[in-house]
Amino acid sequence: MPIDAIPKSATPPSSPTPEAAPPSPTREAAKPQSPERSDGGVIPSAGAFERLRILLGAKTIAIVGLSADPMRPSHFAAIYMQSEGYDIVPVNPRYAGGEILGQKVFASLAEIDRPVDIVDVFRKPAEAPALAEEAAAIGAKTLWLQLGVENDEAGEIAREHGLAFVQNRCVKIEHARFFGGLNLVGMNTGVITARRRLQ
Repeated sequence: MPIDAIPKSATPPSSPTPEAAPPSPTREAAKPQSPERSDGGVIPSAGAFERLRILLGAKTIAIVGLSADPMRPSHFAAIYMQSEGYDIVPVNPRYAGGEILGQKVFASLAEIDRPVDIVDVFRKPAEAPALAEEAAAIGAKTLWLQLGVENDEAGEIAREHGLAFVQNRCVKIEHARFFGGLNLVGMNTGVITARRRLQ
């Protein structure tokens, strides 16, 4: 039989091009969508310009975990911020009733006898949520977790109560960055330079 006479049905069908299977849901896709912050967590931490606004508007800083040891980071930060004109309120039950840097030490935030703008935390991350509640209870405006201290639950609590929230940032470094000869460059970039603008 001539090839042309072979019925079409006898010709082996060509294999259909396989369609791409829909991607199976991954663990990442199954996660609820949450707002991300710049350093990888899920609770938005204050950006550069908000941190600047916080520092400009603050007068009193309660430092939770402030140490009397002059070699501790909390002590360095307190000395610097005090020298810049901030009213420092030491909070540490270990030294309660005594003084650090000439200021009375309180055992807890609830015992402080004056309004507080920033609650600056030098404690373990696990303690941050309870401190966020205490900060809100005393009417603080900002919960600031120091460099190396991160807790998203504390951030949620702070935001729910209307507090600004900063984490994993050193208040001393941030202040020096803004006011110690370093200037911000560009809107919301967080880029810094030593070059001053012309007046």
